[in-house]
Amino acid sequence: MMARLPLILGLLLALPAGAEELRVVPGAGTLQTAIAGASPGDVLILEGGAYLGAVTIDRSLTLEGRRGAEIDALGQGTVITITADDVVVRGLTVTGSGENGEALDAGIKIVKGADRALIEGNRLVENLHGVDVHGGLDAVVRGNSITGTQNPRMNDRGNGIYVWNSPGTLVEDNEVRYGRDGIFSNASRDGTYRNNLFRDLRFAVHYMYTNNSEVSGNVSIGNHLGFALMFSDRIVLKDNLSLGDRGQGVMLNYANNADVAGNLVRGGAEKCLFIYNAHKNLIWNNRFEGCDIGIHFTAGSERNVLTENAFIGNRTQVKYVGTRNIEWSFEGKGNFWSDHPAFDLDGDGIADSQFRPNDLMDHILWSQPAASLLLGAPAVQLIRWSQANFPATLPGGVIDSHPLMTPNVIPVPAELAAMEAEVAGRWDEEGYDDIDVDDIAAH
Repeated sequence: MMARLPLILGLLLALPAGAEELRVVPGAGTLQTAIAGASPGDVLILEGGAYLGAVTIDRSLTLEGRRGAEIDALGQGTVITITADDVVVRGLTVTGSGENGEALDAGIKIVKGADRALIEGNRLVENLHGVDVHGGLDAVVRGNSITGTQNPRMNDRGNGIYVWNSPGTLVEDNEVRYGRDGIFSNASRDGTYRNNLFRDLRFAVHYMYTNNSEVSGNVSIGNHLGFALMFSDRIVLKDNLSLGDRGQGVMLNYANNADVAGNLVRGGAEKCLFIYNAHKNLIWNNRFEGCDIGIHFTAGSERNVLTENAFIGNRTQVKYVGTRNIEWSFEGKGNFWSDHPAFDLDGDGIADSQFRPNDLMDHILWSQPAASLLLGAPAVQLIRWSQANFPATLPGGVIDSHPLMTPNVIPVPAELAAMEAEVAGRWDEEGYDDIDVDDIAAH
């Protein structure tokens, strides 16, 4: 008894003065009745079983589920709607939302004016949207398992976590699978989205008009696109993994002043990194490996710094169509290129010759794909030999004046590598509806 005394005292001190711990039994309407009879600060303990019908939490309460406690809205509206400050929802299975896209039906919805909500350790299954943070400030969505719907039309599904106009949101340590986007953040700011796992989605993280926030330590496996930063400023995108994503690992589309560092994009992607009309971004210490195109750089992107990245085994390392020369090194350090036959006589780790990933024939092939039939022609080989030996004949393009001799290494834990192996090569076999991520970028 003495050994348990500190725990009992801790639980009592955790409750606000006058608050009670109330037991709720399963049934239709029992939970909403319990909420109506509770006082702010009370803790409602939901015994195992099904609680039928949608509920609204209109006062500062904690809902905590025992094993097997499930709230089921039976296909009508949002399962749990939070309209009060300082609400906690923990340890529940939440299921059975409606499918009304205009109403944004969800497993859990936090509305404007409901601040500091904590959604933790729940299992959300078969809801249109998993968690909809819709105007509430400083919400925390942590440690939840969210499994969305599998409508054959991916664009008709909902998002795992939808953040709209909700400054200060923290989303961490969640697992999201199926549905449309893992996290869709729109018209928000000052958020932190970290250490989440995303699988079998359209986008892992999708930003629209979201400023001054951080996306870090997340893992995207087997999605159409990993991390899409669009129309957003001052983003930190660091230490994320994109493994076996289909279209692109990272997209910067009208994204400015971002710090993109320590990310790994590997395998499967048509483009490891796509930069479209994005300016003044620092892109450093990333590893882009095994894509059709390592980086596609287009639409007048200006004043970006690319340094200490590794471009390894991409079919085309860089696709840039332009007449200007663009330097991709900074303060004497460039990037590592796996196809650069470099030498380093002074042993300083910097190659003794500059590297240009593209030549005139690349530009011709991008604009006239049918010209690929002539790649083996002697005239083409003569042009490439001339440009390699007489650089003045080269067109405008990317120049790395200080290529690195060794690449950076970004490790992948064994359990994630196993998931990556599961999705390798499956895109040609499975019948997902086709999503043109390049067209999304252009609009």
